[in-house]
Amino acid sequence: MSNTAVGLPVGRGLLYLIVAGVAWGTAGAAASLVYRTSDMGPVALSFWRCAGGLALLLAVRLRPRRRPGARADGPVVREPLRAKALRIGLTGLGLAVFQTAYFAAVEATGLAVATVVTLGAGPVLIAVGARLTMGERLGRGGSAAVTGALTGLCVLVLGGGDATVRPSGVALAVLSAAGYSAMTLLTRWWGRDGRADGSSTTVWTFAVTTVCLLPLGLAEGLVPHTAQPVRLLVLLVYVAAVPTALAYALFFAGAAVVRSASVSVIMLLEPVCAAVLAVGLLGERLTAATLAGTLLMLGSVTALAVAEARAAGTERLATPEEAPLLV
Repeated sequence: MSNTAVGLPVGRGLLYLIVAGVAWGTAGAAASLVYRTSDMGPVALSFWRCAGGLALLLAVRLRPRRRPGARADGPVVREPLRAKALRIGLTGLGLAVFQTAYFAAVEATGLAVATVVTLGAGPVLIAVGARLTMGERLGRGGSAAVTGALTGLCVLVLGGGDATVRPSGVALAVLSAAGYSAMTLLTRWWGRDGRADGSSTTVWTFAVTTVCLLPLGLAEGLVPHTAQPVRLLVLLVYVAAVPTALAYALFFAGAAVVRSASVSVIMLLEPVCAAVLAVGLLGERLTAATLAGTLLMLGSVTALAVAEARAAGTERLATPEEAPLLV
């Protein structure tokens, strides 16, 4: 099974995932500023995030990409309409569950516990799912990286203060992790043989997620009250553009060619970036736990990325006829 089946080299896929993880990490700081600026709720923010990201992705997708008569690089794999609709629907539903259940878990049991359970359960569920459905193995090095990353996450999030654990919040966090895991595994499953068009996946996934979040957003209230409308608009545009349209486009492209368990660990860059911004931008105190957890997670992600790139290089040497396509 070639990791470059969708035309993207594994090394570039790893870079895409790293950028996506860092971009996702800025969403929390932006959301905090939105809450300080207005009375917008988390579900409404999630809706506008997806709706704005969808609008930006459509604008990019509809612009001309090449001159008339230009040839595309590599073979084009056409996906049956029914299979494409199933893939997009399931991925969009997974994204909606992931985001909404996480926000609900934060409200029910607090940010620290919700983050640890969601991002801690995600790699475990993904590793088990990838092993059962696609035969992917982490190996001893990968298992050590997962363990190190999860340990760093717990130190990072729980090391700075008290945390209250409520069963309902934990259940919602596990549900959020299941949604994220399903989204990641589906992207990898359909990307193995080139059936998944990354840009199309992102656009239609956001369309499905926006529709799923609309009734919840209406119930909460989509139009916020604010004394600083310009600042609020700038923040919403940023949330829609960088940690949404850009980050998810890179995520779906990278997740199609990188092993699912590796994807889940690399995405733990999100809380690392969030912690750095909380200290540098929001004025939160830098603790020894924050520093130790950040360094441990960064080391684990770096080790896993290096191992993934080496494995991809070995695979290309073993099967020289499967050279990566240029994009």
